[in-house]
Amino acid sequence: MKKGATLRVCYEAGPTGYGIHRRLSEAGIDCEVVAPSLIPVQSGNRVKTDRRDAKRLAQLHRAGELTPIYVPDEAAEALRDLERAREDAKRAQTVARHQLSKFLLRHGRRYTESGNWTLRHLAWIARQQFDQPAQQRVLGDYRNTLQLATERLAQLERDIDELVWTTALAPLVKALMAMRGVALVTATTVAAEVGDFRRFPTAGSFMAYLGLVPSEHSSGATQRRGSLTRTGNRRVRRLLVEAAHHYRYRPNMSRELARRNEGIAENVRLIAWRAQHRLHRRLRQLTARGKSHPKAIAAVARELAGFMWAIGQEQELVAA
Repeated sequence: MKKGATLRVCYEAGPTGYGIHRRLSEAGIDCEVVAPSLIPVQSGNRVKTDRRDAKRLAQLHRAGELTPIYVPDEAAEALRDLERAREDAKRAQTVARHQLSKFLLRHGRRYTESGNWTLRHLAWIARQQFDQPAQQRVLGDYRNTLQLATERLAQLERDIDELVWTTALAPLVKALMAMRGVALVTATTVAAEVGDFRRFPTAGSFMAYLGLVPSEHSSGATQRRGSLTRTGNRRVRRLLVEAAHHYRYRPNMSRELARRNEGIAENVRLIAWRAQHRLHRRLRQLTARGKSHPKAIAAVARELAGFMWAIGQEQELVAA
């Protein structure tokens, strides 16, 4: 390197994590972790090697064509690992439920009452008997697998409830929980995945980060809008879509929601209350105009992201 030159490096986000970034930053080297999905690609280039990729990455970095991602601190990354482990556990529980239910369905065992996976439903499963010993053992194995997955999920949720309040993100998590449809797991996931909301200059930029804005292919005077881009953080996007379903009900301060609002700053409570009125009215308007339910929910999730962004702008919620 020439004398007086400044060393700037980058690498793609991936399984190597953020350790390289932290070590280089501690050594005083300007390092960026870039988003692989946003790296410009030459469609006519059919030769791919590590050397060519590194050279191309250096050229794009020098030209300013790469998009760096948000690098959390170690405490925030640890909380992110915890909530992602909880998501993995939830996925494992869903798989175990499907395997058990499909096994019973193949053999004509149908649960006719309402409420799947309730205590009554699980008791009904436990009473099932098969003539073949092998099938009885399969049933036992599926039940044990489901029980272990459920216990794992419950333990991770207890861990989140215990540890999240010891982190710098605790004020942000508590503030987000003032919103309808945003309980502990959702608020923790959003806070850990997003970090500092102030890195998004506008609510629209945060919506785009979550992939909740429509795609567009326009030319000249012609504008063509398509489906949602679905780029960015899929975990937060999915949770916001799930939370948007809660706004089909009229604005109301339930006992649980009132408990979550205790100790919250008045301006944050006002944002959350205005969100209830706005999003409920918006969902009804879209449905009345003939919009399909999934599209209406996606639109409400987009506006919900805007209200979350507004809460995240409060200075006292951000760790110093």
